[in-house]
Amino acid sequence: QSQQPAPQAAPQPAPQNAPAPGEFGEDATLPAKTVVYVKGSGTWDKAFDIISGSFKKIKTYLDKEGIKPDGLAMTIFTATDDTGFEYQAGVPVTEEPKGPLEGGLAVGKSPEGKALKFIHRGSYDAMDSTYEAITNFLDEKRLEARDLFVEFYLTDPLTTPEDNLVIEVYVPIK
Repeated sequence: QSQQPAPQAAPQPAPQNAPAPGEFGEDATLPAKTVVYVKGSGTWDKAFDIISGSFKKIKTYLDKEGIKPDGLAMTIFTATDDTGFEYQAGVPVTEEPKGPLEGGLAVGKSPEGKALKFIHRGSYDAMDSTYEAITNFLDEKRLEARDLFVEFYLTDPLTTPEDNLVIEVYVPIK
């Protein structure tokens, strides 16, 4: 009679949207980049559609002008409250556009300086819990954020299924 080994308990996977160690509150430095951006505002319930629409507009323009992106698409949130936000959705570029910009497009520099990096995985609707955790992290560490934050999209928000988004959130620190 052969003895069967006792069944091993399978290791439990981390919750799907949980950040991996080192992904939450890592020190980072944002370099200033030249970006083509669209400025706007919106309500949180429509945030993903509003921001995606801005990226479509920028992509169409860059493709038409033959300008290459130079890094990840980003959204710079310049003001937020419980109901909505003001933002600049931008794409870093290798060269400044030569001709006039139309349709609300502008050229500027992205924020630079010392920041903390956080990573969100999953749908844009689930960002609330990530921002809550960021707020708690800052409170715990007694850190004061500047009045803006920047999201970089590691996955393309125009082509990635929403549940598979990976977004870096940078919180510039005073």
